[in-house]
Amino acid sequence: MKQVFYWSLVAALAGLLFGFDTVVISGADKKLQTLWDSSNGFHGGVVMAMALWGTVVGAIFGGIPTQRLGRKKTLLWVGVFYTVSAVGSALANDPITFALFRFIGGLGVGTSTIAAPAYISEIAPAKSRGRLVGLYQFSLVLGILLAFISNYLLSGISENDWRWMMGIEAFPAILYTLLCFGIPQSPRWLITQNKIDQARAIYKKIDPTASFETLIAEMAEDTSPSNVKDSLFDKKYRFPLKLAFLVAFFNQLSGINAFLYYAPRIFEEGGLGESTSLLSSIGIGITNLIFTFIGISLIDKLGRRQLMYFGSVGYIISLSLVSCAFFFEWGGLLIPIFLFIFIASHAIGQGAIIWVFISEIFPNHLRNAGQSFGTSVHWILAALIPSFVPILFGSIGAGVVFLIFAFFMVLQLVFVHYMMPETQGISLEKLSKILIEKNRK
Repeated sequence: MKQVFYWSLVAALAGLLFGFDTVVISGADKKLQTLWDSSNGFHGGVVMAMALWGTVVGAIFGGIPTQRLGRKKTLLWVGVFYTVSAVGSALANDPITFALFRFIGGLGVGTSTIAAPAYISEIAPAKSRGRLVGLYQFSLVLGILLAFISNYLLSGISENDWRWMMGIEAFPAILYTLLCFGIPQSPRWLITQNKIDQARAIYKKIDPTASFETLIAEMAEDTSPSNVKDSLFDKKYRFPLKLAFLVAFFNQLSGINAFLYYAPRIFEEGGLGESTSLLSSIGIGITNLIFTFIGISLIDKLGRRQLMYFGSVGYIISLSLVSCAFFFEWGGLLIPIFLFIFIASHAIGQGAIIWVFISEIFPNHLRNAGQSFGTSVHWILAALIPSFVPILFGSIGAGVVFLIFAFFMVLQLVFVHYMMPETQGISLEKLSKILIEKNRK
């Protein structure tokens, strides 16, 4: 089990770089807009959001290398993309070049959201799959925290402090790439490539007591000629497809990415100074880390659905309070406190389950395509919503924006109660059969 944990941890470090890469630009947000004298539309839609559009492309097409090259080699390339992006962004002298290198980093993010959860879910025993895939999310929020701390420490060190903020990511990216050389391929992927002996050797290291022949038999049924010809959009896969869409949809309609990208700006809108805003952002990162740890500790005990109940109720309360704070100009430290509750709700609910859930609900032969679909929905919305935040804050106001997010979280609660199934402790192959059967009812 120690080996499985180590392999999962290395793969999950793609999430650390994901979190760092996504949030590090928040410290450079207003500096870059001033430096290049960008309009709100250009700054939000190009400079800030280009990494997210790269993520969309990575999510749409990332399933191709994940299947053809295998999970391990794909994760290696993810590390290379992060490294190139960090160095290029730090050295950029104009907004277009900067956006191009941020786009490359986004390709790494989008691809990692397919390859890393797929890899971990395929090497993890069913009883601990939630916790191990949850390492990806834990690493992600650790990366977010490190980015906030890095931005705070580097802020003001020079006129071009933003270059240091963007470039420092190259160091963990190089380390991660080197570590990926030491992990094995997924045995389930090797079976699909007819590399049975290699798959057996790795599978026995994962769980010496498990029957490899049983896995082969279950996968043979799943990947039979009739099934292999299936399309993800065939009628019998409609239910898992709906689940992936709705989980990803509600994840972003909580406003989480919009908030993480513009945390310092949101705090300043609420009346805090620049330094206090950056410091409050670190508090957000710490809260996120603590409650993500709680979430992944509980995910295999309480299940995915129960955590989504907790998160949905917390979202509704916290977002409503943030909206009221802006409407009634409460100001001071109330907005950071309400947003801490929002982050805690996200971390213990959607944050803890999204990558686990999407990696579980599709059959082996369609897992890459299914994850690509779910993550594409997630990242298209993650690119669109932050792009409009500066414009919406300036037009309808922050209070209305957060009220809209709260309304969508009421809809998420309805989805969890009436539609979302529990996937806790069920093997991937059995789970696939259950969800297909649900579709027929």
